Amino acid sequence: MLSESARATSTFEARYRINDPNSRPRAVKVMALDERSAALVKRLAQGQWDSASFFTTSGLIAVPRSDAQFSMGSWLIDIAGRSKDLVDEISTADLVIMIATAGENAPGASVIGEACSLKRVTTTACVLAGPSTPDEALSRTLAQLRPWALMLVIASDDDYVADMLRALRA
Repeated sequence: MLSESARATSTFEARYRINDPNSRPRAVKVMALDERSAALVKRLAQGQWDSASFFTTSGLIAVPRSDAQFSMGSWLIDIAGRSKDLVDEISTADLVIMIATAGENAPGASVIGEACSLKRVTTTACVLAGPSTPDEALSRTLAQLRPWALMLVIASDDDYVADMLRALRA
């Protein structure tokens, strides 16, 4: 009697084998929500990535009042300094990763999160927080990100963020 492994590798079973790679690279958009996270995103962008694009939201127009109308065009800035349309970028994404620093204000999370919800794009948020970060500062930032992220990660250092991007196949 053949073992399961032997039977699974037999010529008879080979006809059911799919000869394509397990998965395709994701189109990942990494978006910094504040100045410190923008510096990290710019450093990360210098690395080797399969399909990641890096953006900042800092230094742009303020997030409008809820009753104001505005265009999401030119709301993001890529690493080269070019303005990008938020909706266009999200439309071509499989995953959006928002990065914020504990204690910083991250109003862009709601705009990005809402656009991702409308386009059905998965969101992850990463909060940069060191061991000495006060719990109050961390809680304040988590409260801004929690409604808009399917997964929340607290990163103790910059290397953790890079490792997380690799694990997510960026």
